[in-house]
Amino acid sequence: MRPTVVIVGAGFGGLRAAHLLRGAPVDVILVDRRNYHLFQPLLYQVATAGLEPEQIAKPVRAILRGQANLDFRMTEVTGLDTAAKRVATADGTIAYDYLILAVGGETNYFGLESVLRHGFGLKDIPEAIRIRNHVLHAFERAVLEPDPERRRAELTFVVVGGGPTGVEMAGALSELIRLVLVKDYPRLNVKDVRVLLLEATDRLLGPMPARLREAAAETLWRKHVEVRFGAMVAEYDGARVRLKSGEVIPARTLIWAAGAQAVSLTGRLGLATGRQGRIPVTDTLEAVGHPGVYVIGDAAYLEVDGQPLPMMAPVAIQMAETAARNIRRHVAGEPGLAFRYRDPGSLATIGRNAAVAYIHGIGFTGFPAWVVWLVVHIIQLIGFRNKLFVLLNWAWDYFFYERAARLITTMD
Repeated sequence: MRPTVVIVGAGFGGLRAAHLLRGAPVDVILVDRRNYHLFQPLLYQVATAGLEPEQIAKPVRAILRGQANLDFRMTEVTGLDTAAKRVATADGTIAYDYLILAVGGETNYFGLESVLRHGFGLKDIPEAIRIRNHVLHAFERAVLEPDPERRRAELTFVVVGGGPTGVEMAGALSELIRLVLVKDYPRLNVKDVRVLLLEATDRLLGPMPARLREAAAETLWRKHVEVRFGAMVAEYDGARVRLKSGEVIPARTLIWAAGAQAVSLTGRLGLATGRQGRIPVTDTLEAVGHPGVYVIGDAAYLEVDGQPLPMMAPVAIQMAETAARNIRRHVAGEPGLAFRYRDPGSLATIGRNAAVAYIHGIGFTGFPAWVVWLVVHIIQLIGFRNKLFVLLNWAWDYFFYERAARLITTMD
């Protein structure tokens, strides 16, 4: 009887692992609560009306169509019994011989309940659409608001977190407002608009060299984004952001991009968890004390040179390759191999013609980095249709200073 490999999660890691087990002498069951794979690095462009959700997502069944040894099940995982080798789901249990947990991450609010209630995260399509709706609604309300102070609060947008997501979100939001929405709302004074990027430390894009960090900050300032360092949020009530310093910023919008953690599911699986709710793994990517249970991507905690691997797509993809290879080796009676991470570099765009890139020890900025960013993201998108439509949207935006997706829609 062929062994069964259950993969939980159809993100970058889970999808890669499933694909690499094509043709292996195993049966693969891929489980996810959603029926689509999301290209999360471009989610901020949905939030800023640059792309539609279907252009950065694709149904899992369509992606893996034709893989004879794979079965997809759309259901919610609720628990794990490692002794009986069963995964509990909302629709019954699934037996496994090997398990790959690629459950991903979620927003880390660091215990700030007020931000969780009144702010916006950016991890999935519904959150991105809510941000888009909210930003466009803010302009509609500002047009009708007679009180200048309230109008300025409506037009103040705070992004928290100076990592790639925060930098890209702030830059894209400023460009949406100053290149597109100013034409839609000529009665509004653009001087009333503020986009603030709050970073608790003294630097943006922490892992990058100082020269690139400084270039990113300067570019954001040129794009009218107010970058504030040492600005730690203490509370947000939906109308005012209060900082630890005591300063209060009137703002009706707060977008939280300041941290990530493993999804809360990791704490309900009976496996040991560490920092950020991540599950410690051995060098073969198996959960400590649980051979045959592989953990990859954001949910896995593995240190390299004394530092945990970042919660990024390249890490998940490379871990998936090692996990799939080790399962193949185990089925063949061979020992597993240790995971070795190859750093592909870092990229962050700050709007049109502006980006920073650090690849294989070489750092560069401006238009060349922006072109590299475009090419890398187009290549990584799944499906020719998505690549084509994203490229067309970017070209339209670049040449005509327009955003096609400026619709206020409802999300139930």
